[in-house]
Amino acid sequence: MRHQKSSTAMILNCLKPSRKTLLFLLFIMWLVVSSHSDEDYYKLLGVSREVSTREIRQAFKKLALTMHPDKNPNDKTAHEKFLKINRAYEVLKDEDLRKKYDKYGEKGLQDEQQGGRYESWSYYRYDFGIYDDDPEIITLDRGDFDAAVNSGEVWFVNFYFPRCSHCHDLAPTWREFAKEMDGVIRIGAVNCGDNGRLCRSKGISSYPSLFIFRANMNPEKYYGDRSKASLTKFAMQFVTSKVTELWQGNVFTEIDQAFASRIGWLITFCADTGDCLESQTRQKLAGMLDGVVKVGWMDCTMHPQLCESFDVTSSSTALFPPGSSLAQEGSVLFLKTLDAREIYTQVMQHMPDLETLTKYSFEDKLARHRWLISFTFGENSVATHEYKKLSALLKDAHIQVGKVDCASEAELCASLYIQKPCMAVFKGLGIHDFEIHHGKDALYNIVAFAKESVSAHVTTLRPENFPRDEKEPWLVDFFAPWCPPCRALLPELRKASIQLHGQMKFGTLDCTIHEGLCSMYNINAYPTTVIFNKSSIHEYEGHHSADGILEFIEDLVNPAVVTLTPDTFQQLVKRRKHTETWMVDFYAPWCGPCQALLPEWRRMARMLSGMINVGTVDCQKYHSFCQGENVRAYPEIRLFPQNSNRRDQYHSYNGWHRDAHSLKTWALSSLPRASVDLTPEDFKRKVLEGREHWVLDFYAPWCGPCQHFAPEFEVLARILKGTVRAGKVDCQAHYQTCQSAGITAYPTVCFYPYLGTPRRQQGGEYINSRDSSVIADVIRQRLQQLALQNKSQPKDEL
Repeated sequence: MRHQKSSTAMILNCLKPSRKTLLFLLFIMWLVVSSHSDEDYYKLLGVSREVSTREIRQAFKKLALTMHPDKNPNDKTAHEKFLKINRAYEVLKDEDLRKKYDKYGEKGLQDEQQGGRYESWSYYRYDFGIYDDDPEIITLDRGDFDAAVNSGEVWFVNFYFPRCSHCHDLAPTWREFAKEMDGVIRIGAVNCGDNGRLCRSKGISSYPSLFIFRANMNPEKYYGDRSKASLTKFAMQFVTSKVTELWQGNVFTEIDQAFASRIGWLITFCADTGDCLESQTRQKLAGMLDGVVKVGWMDCTMHPQLCESFDVTSSSTALFPPGSSLAQEGSVLFLKTLDAREIYTQVMQHMPDLETLTKYSFEDKLARHRWLISFTFGENSVATHEYKKLSALLKDAHIQVGKVDCASEAELCASLYIQKPCMAVFKGLGIHDFEIHHGKDALYNIVAFAKESVSAHVTTLRPENFPRDEKEPWLVDFFAPWCPPCRALLPELRKASIQLHGQMKFGTLDCTIHEGLCSMYNINAYPTTVIFNKSSIHEYEGHHSADGILEFIEDLVNPAVVTLTPDTFQQLVKRRKHTETWMVDFYAPWCGPCQALLPEWRRMARMLSGMINVGTVDCQKYHSFCQGENVRAYPEIRLFPQNSNRRDQYHSYNGWHRDAHSLKTWALSSLPRASVDLTPEDFKRKVLEGREHWVLDFYAPWCGPCQHFAPEFEVLARILKGTVRAGKVDCQAHYQTCQSAGITAYPTVCFYPYLGTPRRQQGGEYINSRDSSVIADVIRQRLQQLALQNKSQPKDEL
């Protein structure tokens, strides 16, 4: 029999209009309006739609300190007001929820319950967003972490948790340390309260955890004491740029070699009088200016005549740009400061600018080489001086760096639809194959983008190259540069383009520039990602990840979900075999929760492949049919079980969560178990003394991860059915058995292959995974290995 939905669950679904239920609908609408504010989340926080996650945290904290109920005890509405801004913050800080909200509004979030609880006022005052107001510390999130630490620069990252007292004790020292190392290495911070998934993926298990990151190097954890001096000493080990001591035997050779490579020298002369740069300051500057100028020092007490030849009589520091000489007045810059940051700024201002390209040289230069081009509009800023380091940072990637001034090259920029300052990578295939950078205007982000882009296959689209009647399939991302979820998706598109090279082309279209083209395809939310496959058009719905895109495309080629019509529903579902189970999603395309469910439904279908058939019915297209099936709300999820005497019998899903794992767990609960429970006697007789291969799940009933893994183990049991038997051992009930098997954590998966004789050891072969596919692959490889060993043994040994 069908299980009746609760009134709450009915409200949370998309209700289908009906004349007979008009009054009921009006009542429901009143409830929805009462319980869900239709106020714009961005306006509630007082921010624009293009703000970063850091700016959202800052805006929310500012409001929290004044609007919190603890600060407004006499305001009866304070709690409700704070719930609104808290809900807005919880949604907008999350990349996936923000995309849903931007696209569908609140109706797209009706399965998400963030914002129902909040912390005390003191938490927001003292614990919330510890480093958000520190310019020297870069707060990293899931979307930009990998790009940052793989940029080639050295990063020292503090993984912290807001409620951790040791994290707060460290904060003042970390700020002072960041100021000390500003410009030498990058100092970062990750809030593991907001970025739990990121921290878990990096193996963070205690707070604060301090790690050094550098491209092509394993992260190194810091275990020393947390004083500024100790942190600085440790960090400076990773600044490997050389400081050269100059003397009569090497000075002119060193200078000539550097000048020949268009690299200058920063030399500090140390005499009896005046002040020269300290050793650590010299080392810092070598790191800050690596690849731009060489850093050296000269001991004038040992080489007074050599120093005099440089017109130096007391301690001083001078910059010698490439080709400069003392004979050429003004070409050598003598610096009047001992501060590393001030010296760095003055040096960068005197470095030669990027190579300027014009309409006459542009096409020829870009025809054969990879270039990163800075498009400017006559302006000159601090960032422009920072860009002078790009050539050195991209030298190993064989990317040349130049600039185009659109103020004087208006025609060239207009032909490329460049309307504001930006960076773009041209991939060595001419002037039409390029990609524009839309990330942070920070050197590390630009470098990471350039390196990714030249290896990827993503093209910036314009009306001239937009795919209309192409034979090859295209993935086109319609986006707006101000949209943070759009910016987060771009690096994932680059990863996917590499994996699908030769099978699909990738392009991006800026809808703030090409409004007409976006309107033609009815694009009204960003990002909207569409697959163009000849005459077919498919809109992508899924997570902002390369894996999500690959899964979606795999579904297009080998769909895991059956699109059902009234006829095929009768044939496949109502007349199913006794051994078949079906799950069907009755949906409407206009329904926000239905759209949010789609990627999870596809992911669940792949997980259940071979065990449960999965389908969908479009109730907008087949309205009368759905009405006849008594479908009253969308999405309506029904499971039609196997071995049912009545083929029209089904169970409705009334669960709160509609993610792939929750749906899979519910579906598998309807199937007969493929694994068996083992007692200590069974373990001894069947596993240790038996003649079959076994895979065992050692678990405890109270263990949350064990409960989460249980349906995955059932999937494994079905994958291996007929080859390997699957059993479960309850370590709470049978503690001695688990202890004898060497089990120290739950769940633990062990493989017990039959090796021809009874086992003497009770411990199996540990498998470090909770993914059924991975575990199955490990076991299959082990069985192949055993088969080869058996073939290679002489017959008399068998």
